[in-house]
Amino acid sequence: MAQKGILVTGGAGYIGSHVVQQLTAMSHRVVVLDNLSTGFADAVIKANLVVGNTKDSELVRNLLKEYQVDTVMHFAAHTVVPESVANPLKYYANNTCYTRNLLECCAAAGVKYFIFSSTAATYGIPSTPLVTEDTPTAPINPYGTSKLMSEWMLRDLSQASNLNYVILRYFNVAGSDPTGHIGQSTREATLLIKVACEAAVGKRDQIYIFGTDYPTPDGTGIRDYIHVEDLARAHILALDYLKQGGQSTILNCGYGHGYSVREVLDAVQRVHGHPLKIVECSRRPGDPPRLIAAAEQVRGVLGWQPQYDNLDFIVKTSLDWEYKLLARG
Repeated sequence: MAQKGILVTGGAGYIGSHVVQQLTAMSHRVVVLDNLSTGFADAVIKANLVVGNTKDSELVRNLLKEYQVDTVMHFAAHTVVPESVANPLKYYANNTCYTRNLLECCAAAGVKYFIFSSTAATYGIPSTPLVTEDTPTAPINPYGTSKLMSEWMLRDLSQASNLNYVILRYFNVAGSDPTGHIGQSTREATLLIKVACEAAVGKRDQIYIFGTDYPTPDGTGIRDYIHVEDLARAHILALDYLKQGGQSTILNCGYGHGYSVREVLDAVQRVHGHPLKIVECSRRPGDPPRLIAAAEQVRGVLGWQPQYDNLDFIVKTSLDWEYKLLARG
């Protein structure tokens, strides 16, 4: 019998490509579906890349059949919060409606396992700094809402079918593949470590701190940063968990502790060996003072043990990748 396939949507993007690299290293049969709007074809290593969109039902159905797919890992999404506020329907179309289309195709094809890329943005501004999976969901922007609506659809489909799922709610993903094969190539990035490393190599003139008067030790916001390779590993373990009969579940993906904006920028300057030009600005609306994952569940349920829980290492892999991108021109 032919090996069952894994469909990875958005597998040419930042997180998806790191997961694909780990899957193919384990000899899984992988097909990537990506429209390359934010992904990169050369980030797909040792897997078949099909350029297309999850809204294309015929294409999705054909891929599920051709590769005898029993597992879908769904990363394809728009992810820029300010853009979601300015253009909400774009996010509800791509992140929600197209996910519904994908799920319909999965249901018709009898897909058994579904791993969904979700976000801590589903929690909005939680009342406590440590966020558990039971913390009420109350997203404050269309990006978070579009992801939460997809979670609900997945939950309801699972209850009405034989599809089981793991929803992984990411906190602040950072870093790049330590071997240097792939990395975070996102255009017009908004994530702090990526942006700071771009400033370090001269792609940006300066770096901004939004808010210096938060009730935190140094006045700047604190976030839980997780290395992309550790996050990718959580997806591999989620697949193992489901195939061993695990029940559908939602898990936070973070390290369980955080760093302030100043601590992150200090780390970038320390690893880079040169100062950054830092500009202090007022707070942005909707930014909580602290956002840290309660990470016991992902460790307990999946047996996940992070390897790269070190801020300087996260920064180094980010900086190494920025130099590589700079050399490419």
